Amino acid sequence: MRRGKAIVLVLVVAGAVGLGCWKVVDLASARAPAAAPPPAVPVNAAPVRIANVPATVPALGTVQSIDTVNLMPQVNGRIMAIYFKQGDQVTAGQPLFLIDPRPYQAILDQAQGQLAHDQAALAEAKMDLARYQRLTAENSIATQTEQDQIYVVGQDQGTVKLDEANVATATINLAYCHIDAPVAGLTGALQVDLGNYVQAASSAQPSTNSAQPSTTTAAPSGGVTPLVTITQMQPIYVSFSVPQTQLDTIRENQAKGALEVDAYSPAGKLIDKGKLTLISNQVATATGTIMLEGTFANQQERLWPNQFVGARLIEFIRPNVITVPAAAVMTGPNGPYVYVIGAANKVSQVDVEVTATQDNIAVIGKGLKAGEEVVTNGQYRLDNGVAVSIQAPKVAAAG
Repeated sequence: MRRGKAIVLVLVVAGAVGLGCWKVVDLASARAPAAAPPPAVPVNAAPVRIANVPATVPALGTVQSIDTVNLMPQVNGRIMAIYFKQGDQVTAGQPLFLIDPRPYQAILDQAQGQLAHDQAALAEAKMDLARYQRLTAENSIATQTEQDQIYVVGQDQGTVKLDEANVATATINLAYCHIDAPVAGLTGALQVDLGNYVQAASSAQPSTNSAQPSTTTAAPSGGVTPLVTITQMQPIYVSFSVPQTQLDTIRENQAKGALEVDAYSPAGKLIDKGKLTLISNQVATATGTIMLEGTFANQQERLWPNQFVGARLIEFIRPNVITVPAAAVMTGPNGPYVYVIGAANKVSQVDVEVTATQDNIAVIGKGLKAGEEVVTNGQYRLDNGVAVSIQAPKVAAAG
């Protein structure tokens, strides 16, 4: 009996101790604070947009003048007048130089006088021939006299034609004394001064009359220094080369309309817009490229001959496509993906199909829709369900 009471007492004490321990644990649990959630990951974000994205081909281009003219003296003489200052913008037909015209005016007057003399002789020979023909018809003179006069008329006709050619030559030489701008453009440094004696090129053909100066245009290789060089600035060319694999696409789109070509500075700033005007008829076998040429209005003259620029040919436009910044696209085992920011700023990884990437823009074929927001920086600390805090993009300090 006593043993049973002892057992009951032990059980009662154990239960009381257990209840006390449970209350202590429960009270400690109630007093301990709940674990704080992990802090949100700071990221940059950008919206998913619908845009028209051009398909472009970048290249390195060289600016080339359409016309670069070396003005050469075509007659010999002293520079009597210069009507412009070096570096001036000149128009086509604008007077530039005057070579002493007096010797050439004298030669023209001489040729015109000789022509008048020989024309009078021809008229007299024709009158004599008419009289001889009447007398021959009346059997008053020998037929030989008429035949001789026919030859005299022919000789005088030839002399008159020669005189007319000499007058034309002298007129041209006199006109060469007045040097006008053949094209509109920018003049370079003057190579002659007022009063200098200039000569036509050594390659000039000699005149049939030793008293008459040459009229052949000189080339720089002929030993004659150009008076000045005129470089056309408006419009102007930009030539560049693209891979031959682009040729079919370029030609197909060029057949639909002129393609746009943009010129950029080395810093990436747009200089001017032009049109594709030339596709070379040969592929460069050494490089596997095709040379193209764009024409630019260059109204502000920001394109300068022999300048290197970035050229971008726009082949066609992709209309109304889904785009995100290229920095938003990551590459994983299953291909490209992005982190989309959802409710409560929690992200989810979404696989996407990238159809093109250019100019820091990725064109998305599948996986996204307009209006969603994607992470563009800080993706390496993310995973599905991680909360983020969107940071304002940093603005570069002014230089």
